[in-house]
Amino acid sequence: MASQGKGYRGYVKDFVHFDAKKDADMLRKAMKGLGTDEDTVVKILACRSNAQRQDISAAFKKAYGRDLVDDLKSELTGKLENLMVALMKTPVCYDAHELRNAIKGAGTSENVLIEILASRTKDEIENIKKTYKKEFSTDLESAIMGDTSGHFQRMLVVLLQAARDQNPRADENLVEKDARALFDAGEKKWGTDEDLFINILGNRSVAHLRRVFDAYMKIAGFHIEESIERETTGHMEKVLLAVVKCVRNVPAYFAECLYKAMKGGGTDDATLTRIVVSRCEVDMLDIREEFRKNHGQSLYNMIQNDTSGDYRTALLLLCGGKED
Repeated sequence: MASQGKGYRGYVKDFVHFDAKKDADMLRKAMKGLGTDEDTVVKILACRSNAQRQDISAAFKKAYGRDLVDDLKSELTGKLENLMVALMKTPVCYDAHELRNAIKGAGTSENVLIEILASRTKDEIENIKKTYKKEFSTDLESAIMGDTSGHFQRMLVVLLQAARDQNPRADENLVEKDARALFDAGEKKWGTDEDLFINILGNRSVAHLRRVFDAYMKIAGFHIEESIERETTGHMEKVLLAVVKCVRNVPAYFAECLYKAMKGGGTDDATLTRIVVSRCEVDMLDIREEFRKNHGQSLYNMIQNDTSGDYRTALLLLCGGKED
C-alpha cells in the first residue's frame, strides 16, 4: 500500500549544496574533545536525505578512520541518540532492526509488528525479508511465528507473504460477494470466522477492498471498522483495524498513530521516532495534512508541545516547518 499523494510527498529532500566531506568534518569537530555540539549534529543529519547521510558516513570513515554511528552513540544520549542513530540506517535496514527489536526485546512489541507489516508496500515487505535474513541469519517469518500465536500470527504471516493482488481495478463481480461474506462471518455469525477476514483483508487488492468497504456499509449500515471492534479483541483487532485503515489511507493511519503517541500523559517516543524517521521522505506532507484534518491541530504544534530540546528541534526539522 502506498501513499495517496501524487509524486514525491516526503518532506526531507536531498540538500542542494551537499558536500559529504564538509559535513563529515563539521560532525567530527562537533563531537571531538570535551562536550558535544548537538545543535550542529542535528542541523546536519536532520536536513540531509538518507542517501546523503550514507555518503557522509562513508566520508567520515575515510577521513578519520572512525565509525560515525559509533561516535554518535558515544557522544549523544537518550531520545536524541536514538533518533540520530535511526536516521543513519537505510529505510529497509531500519525496518528490519525495528522488527527484530520488537520480537527479541523483553516481551513482543506487537504494535511495532502491526504498524510496519500493515503499512508497507509489496516491494518493501520483500526487501525487509531479504534484509532481515542477511542481518540476522534467520527468516523473519520464522521469528514472528516463534513469537506470536493464533489468528494474530496467521494475519501477520499473510501480510509477510506480500501476495496482495496488485490490480488497480476492483473485481466488480466479487465486491458484493466479499462484503456479504465479511458481514456473514462477523455480525451475522455467533462467534467470528477470523480466517475469512484474514483471507479477504490480507489478499485482495487495495482498489477492490475500498469498494468492498463501501458495499459493506450499505449491507450493515455501519463501517467495517465498527464490526471489527465488536467482533474481535486484542492484537487481532488491532492488526485488522490497521490493515483496513492503511487500505483506506496510509497517511491518515500514520497521523492517527502519531496523535496517539503524543496525546494524554507521557509521550511514546519510540513510536514518534519510528514514524517520523520512516515517513519523512515518503509521505510526511500527506501525514501533516491528515493530522490537521482529523485531529484539529497541526503536527508541528503537537510535537512542539510534547517534546523538548535538541530532540524536538530534530523532529520538527524532519516533519517540516510551522503550518499555522
